[in-house]
Amino acid sequence: MQAEKPLFDDRGNPRCCTGVRFHGGMRGGRDTEVVLCAGSIGSVQLLELSGLGQAQRLQDHLQLRMIYKVQGVSTLKTRANSWWGKLGIGMEYAFAHRGPMSMAPSQLGAFAKSDPAQSSANLQYHIQPLSLERFGEPLHSFNAFAANVCNLRPTSRGSVHIQSADYLATPEIRPNYLSTGEDRAVVADALRLTRHIAAGEIGTTIFHPAGTCRMGRADDPRAVVDSQLRVRGVTGLRVVDTSVMPNITSGNTCSPTVMIAERAADLMRAARKFIP
Repeated sequence: MQAEKPLFDDRGNPRCCTGVRFHGGMRGGRDTEVVLCAGSIGSVQLLELSGLGQAQRLQDHLQLRMIYKVQGVSTLKTRANSWWGKLGIGMEYAFAHRGPMSMAPSQLGAFAKSDPAQSSANLQYHIQPLSLERFGEPLHSFNAFAANVCNLRPTSRGSVHIQSADYLATPEIRPNYLSTGEDRAVVADALRLTRHIAAGEIGTTIFHPAGTCRMGRADDPRAVVDSQLRVRGVTGLRVVDTSVMPNITSGNTCSPTVMIAERAADLMRAARKFIP
């Protein structure tokens, strides 16, 4: 079901979220609690469709992809760039549960400091035995591996805003990568650390958007939700996803999101108000 927006009962003060309108119907009631789990893009879009929000708070991990050609060694490109190679990979997994299909996309991961002055690792590497121009495109015609590195603690912040009242319309996403001097310095240090990388290499999102529905104290003007994930200014509405992170985590966002969801479940059980 495609959600259109949360529904509110405006008779009280504060406003009370009573349900959700979705394509083909609606669900909820006065004594229910609504939980948004649409991520740092979808949750803020739904809030803005209901007239809530307006701020610059998106964070994401920018990944720099550096490609190294290799000689005298086989890479995944060697096998995967032909139908016979793809068939062999599939057969190897089907009968022996081995080979490329049994492995993670990144064969090597590492954490590092962009410079010795950092108090802890602020870079994360994903090394892959293949290379391509961008996600979704074919592998390169040459043998190569990709060294992908991202700044785990960016200070740059972007925004996500709706462009119309149409819930099917794509929101405007402005990552605003590298908008601060600190982030640009870390990128330069990361390139030096990876060595021999020319300027203008490829940078893409690592798909970790966070912070658009920031959690914070009552005196924080940027806070969208409180410490119990409740949307400020209304009742009966929580946000439970990466958008509530005050700052993006220093690493992958999946496990922290699971923790946020577990905590939200505890809070809702304690309140005994939730949509089954």
